Amino acid sequence: HNGQMPSKYTCDGEDVAPVLNISEVPENVEELVLIVDDPDCPIGTWVHWVLYNIPKDIKVIDNDNLASEIKEGMTDFKRLGWGGPCPPNGVHRYYFKLYAINKKLSLKEGATKKEVMEEIKDNIIEQAELIGLYKRIK
Repeated sequence: HNGQMPSKYTCDGEDVAPVLNISEVPENVEELVLIVDDPDCPIGTWVHWVLYNIPKDIKVIDNDNLASEIKEGMTDFKRLGWGGPCPPNGVHRYYFKLYAINKKLSLKEGATKKEVMEEIKDNIIEQAELIGLYKRIK
C-alpha cells in the first residue's frame, strides 16, 4: 500500500495485471467488484481495470486465471482487461478499489466504470482500497 508498483505491471514492462489476494469478505455479500483507476491523469481520472460478478468466496484475482463468471468492463484504453500504468509525467497513484455488494449484477461484459458504479451505488456493504504508485523511468 502506497508503495512503488513494479514495472512488470506497467507499459514499461510486461503490462500484466498484478495478482490480488482477497480476504475478510463480509458474510452478507452477493459478489465483489474491482475498479482500478488513476486520479492523477492530466485529462481526468483514467480507468485501468473494471471487473464485476466476482464470486464472493474468491481468494485470488489472477488475470491469467479469471473465474468464468467474472466479467470485464471497458477501460479508458478502449478495451477489456488490464491496462497498466503509463503516466505521462511524475508519480501517479493507482487506486485498486474492491467493493463488496449485496446484489447480483446483470450487466453485460464491457460495461464502463460509470455504468458499474451506478448499479452498485446503493448496494455497497464494504470497500477496501490499495494504492500503488508509479513513475516512469525515462
